[in-house]
Amino acid sequence: MNDSTQHHTASRPLQKMFLAVPPSYDRLNRLLTLRMDEYWRGKAARAILKENPEKVLDLCTGTGDLALRLRKHADQHTRISALDYSAPMLTVAKDKAVRKKLYAIDFTQGDAAAMPFDDGCFDAVGIAFAFRNLTYKNPDRDVFLKEILRVLKSDGKFVIVETSQPKNKGLRKLFHLYMRWVTRPVGGLLSGHRVAYRYLAHSAIDYYHPRELKQILLDAGFQSVTHTPLAGGMAALWQCRK
Repeated sequence: MNDSTQHHTASRPLQKMFLAVPPSYDRLNRLLTLRMDEYWRGKAARAILKENPEKVLDLCTGTGDLALRLRKHADQHTRISALDYSAPMLTVAKDKAVRKKLYAIDFTQGDAAAMPFDDGCFDAVGIAFAFRNLTYKNPDRDVFLKEILRVLKSDGKFVIVETSQPKNKGLRKLFHLYMRWVTRPVGGLLSGHRVAYRYLAHSAIDYYHPRELKQILLDAGFQSVTHTPLAGGMAALWQCRK
């Protein structure tokens, strides 16, 4: 980890939450989303691979679910990279890759604000349920977005799958109640990481509405920004171009 990465890590308290990986992390994700996270991640993977890219990055890969899905479905020639700053998360991701016999994934420890990649080296960048961490009340939001643009090739694709705000007021209220009274207490209790699940619920409840996030992406320099609501808008798939 270079000096720049150390500086960014030290200045972001949120990162500390993800340096300790509860053994139940993946299992809780499946439980709390009723396994819908797998379906949503699959849609993101298909969008990323649609144009047969040569080089793909799974940004903030965590325990590697999107990277593994990309490796499973990509052509043999497609190079898959996966970046995360959390060494414990990457250890889990690498173990899963070996267990599933999905090799040829370049797992790299690094900071999303100072990625160890050349300018314009990826045809596509994907991020699954970590974009909220980069953008929700994050003072380095613009730095992250600029860095994503930097590593994308001209006309490269940026694909996001993330929680969202349902347009329907009734469904939005139910979603917020679920996050507040199910995700936060159940996740905190079963994982032993109450602070992390309190943040997860709070950030999902207060996260941007689609029109706000679209404007943020356009202001950052992305083009042809489109979003597809998932599960009535509780999540969304975003596709953008450099």
